[in-house]
Amino acid sequence: MSTPRTPEITLAGGPRRERSDAVRNRNRLLDVAARLVAEHGAGNVTMDQVATAAGVGKGTVFRRFGDRAGLMRALLDHAEKRFQEAFLTGPAPLGPGADPVDRLHAFGAAAIEHRLRYRDLYLAAEQPADQRYSNDPPHDLLARHVATLLVAAGVHGDVDLLTQGLLATLEVPLLHHLSTRRGMPADRLAAGWGDLVDRVTGEGDARGPEPRARHRARRQGQEIWTDSALWLKPYTFRFAASSMNGVDDPVPFSPL
Repeated sequence: MSTPRTPEITLAGGPRRERSDAVRNRNRLLDVAARLVAEHGAGNVTMDQVATAAGVGKGTVFRRFGDRAGLMRALLDHAEKRFQEAFLTGPAPLGPGADPVDRLHAFGAAAIEHRLRYRDLYLAAEQPADQRYSNDPPHDLLARHVATLLVAAGVHGDVDLLTQGLLATLEVPLLHHLSTRRGMPADRLAAGWGDLVDRVTGEGDARGPEPRARHRARRQGQEIWTDSALWLKPYTFRFAASSMNGVDDPVPFSPL
């Protein structure tokens, strides 16, 4: 019996087009910067290091990103878009084509790995608590994606609230606390996410391959609704004071 098809949230529109060679050069610099951040941490990466590792002059990096804070903002936007593309259009089970519960499992594991990798940038971009959810397009996109998969998995009840509860376990400050202060490795965090998903979707009650297969078979042929296409959301944020730009006031970031 085939896996039920989950309606997809697709990409629509996007930023103004750049020349293909300019896009390649920009992405190459950002890929180099991402590798250096993963190896050394965002606070230890300089424009000189990026230029040297990319094999270009330092002036090229400054012309492209303006300053170090601009590079870090561009890098977070770049990393967020790559993550979004992976779960919206990438290969299964993270992308389309897999059972919705399997996609939820893969989504949580990928989000944990992604956010821990770029935790320095996300923590620097944290909004004050009273503004954290007021204007957050990337979070809205994640919520729509998770809610769509929950509905496709046959979940009933207050799906919006269940979605926000699940996403709360992927908040960067919490992941940072659990991984550094509590010593929990990424695979344990991913297993905990999977356990929550199974409990919410009812998969946790379907122990063993045969009960689980019957549970999934009940979803066959369901007609699932979803909203129309969404934008790929740039990571729009303000850098906190005393962050990478070294000024007293937050710096607004316009999507690149």
